[in-house]
Amino acid sequence: MGYYDNYFPASKPRRVSGGIKAQSQRGAFASRWWAQRWIAVLESFHIGARLNRGRSYARQGQVLDIQIASGEVKAKVQGSRPRPYQVSIKLKPLSAADWRKLTEAMAEEARFGAKLLAGEMPADIEEVFKAEGLSLFPKTHGDLKTECSCPDYSNPCKHIAAVYYLLGEAFDHDPFLMFRLRGMEREALLAQLGEAVGEDEGWTPSAPEPLPEDPATFWTMPPLPEMLAGPLLAPAQSAALLQRLGPFPFWRGEVSPLEALTPVYAAMATGALGALSGVSGET
Repeated sequence: MGYYDNYFPASKPRRVSGGIKAQSQRGAFASRWWAQRWIAVLESFHIGARLNRGRSYARQGQVLDIQIASGEVKAKVQGSRPRPYQVSIKLKPLSAADWRKLTEAMAEEARFGAKLLAGEMPADIEEVFKAEGLSLFPKTHGDLKTECSCPDYSNPCKHIAAVYYLLGEAFDHDPFLMFRLRGMEREALLAQLGEAVGEDEGWTPSAPEPLPEDPATFWTMPPLPEMLAGPLLAPAQSAALLQRLGPFPFWRGEVSPLEALTPVYAAMATGALGALSGVSGET
């Protein structure tokens, strides 16, 4: 413990409802390497007991709101006082010119785009940043500017630490949030990658197909052959897409979306099979 851990003894935060609870209630907060790297930066600050308190705040749902924008995260954290504390975490965004250089470098190897489209951070993406004299993750405490409206003079405090941990979970689920913090949105990044790939391969988009002169033709289509989609079968696994998406970032409910929606998906599949079978039997 440091001096300020003794000066500000552990206080009991006010209970809140509808806060953002960490989905990891024990053990590590992140499973993928890029999220672990983010949390490792926090843990390298050696902030003593405030780290454990921040972890508890994140798991209790004391964080009320988190907004991630270019260069800054803003959050509200409920502490022991009536008014929630305002937290700010700033990380300098990269310039448009820097992002252009990065996307051009990533476009040289198709695996970077493939990994990002699959929702994963390429394992050696840091080498691309390093080659351009840049960094995706903060290297030192000085790269991050953190503030909290609480009376604790230490920085980061337990409220900032709680937001750090929840950000780690969010980055674990969606690596593009890390890019957003650095000044690049998902759609813009993928668009620039596509442009860079097209320039390298000499690709030009084809002209759009003209619409039919008769508007009524646009809305007509020939009858579909019966059972076009194949035999009617129940899905082998209910809510497969939700399971593939994984945990939702900044989830506020007491029950996870997968747990709540799996029986709904199963009921919908049963109802759809019944309805389609009935239609098929009449024709």
